[in-house]
Amino acid sequence: MCRSIKTLRPPALPEKATEDDMRAAALQYVRKVSGFRAPAEHNREVFERAVEAVAAATAELLDGLEVRGAGRGEAART
Repeated sequence: MCRSIKTLRPPALPEKATEDDMRAAALQYVRKVSGFRAPAEHNREVFERAVEAVAAATAELLDGLEVRGAGRGEAART
């Protein structure tokens, strides 16, 4: 696991994760998997598509998670 990626769901993150939070996590993931901090020009498009796809998958995951025991005994959605 990349140590730079932080948990984005409550209670680890007190408020809802922002698009910037999700994109930053996606960027770290793609950097780790690809082995490139910044892609060469000929790989830039596929690198950016991967970041956007991972960010979208992250948003879908966080929107679908049900965190039990959060708040006043009610399920909280991020």
